[in-house]
Amino acid sequence: QVQLVESGGGLVQPGGSLRLSCAASGSIFSINAMGWYRQAPGKQRELVADITSGGSTDYADSVKGRFTISRDNAKDTVYLQMNSLKAEDTAVYYCHTGGVRRRFGGVIISDFTDYWGQGTQVTVSS
Repeated sequence: QVQLVESGGGLVQPGGSLRLSCAASGSIFSINAMGWYRQAPGKQRELVADITSGGSTDYADSVKGRFTISRDNAKDTVYLQMNSLKAEDTAVYYCHTGGVRRRFGGVIISDFTDYWGQGTQVTVSS
């Protein structure tokens, strides 16, 4: 099993900033794309941003210019820097990956299971 553990959520005023982190573990050799999703009450889960192993990024239109996704491959960690936060950014944020290469002794295998973190709450309110 691969574990994804998020941290960094909290309560922030409109216009403020937060930085989310997601650390992956579980016999990992390398990770393909990683992404951040969010789900607000009564709404479907939506993609916020994703990043390939090579660093190419993609963002939802609603967060372009305000959020930045990055990753540290040596630490198997992905980050989401969120600036100029708005009330509509309030949601539970989830880390995701669907492509991991795992090493067991001298054997490397590809694992295409959808892995999700437990979620971290981000609340933007005055």
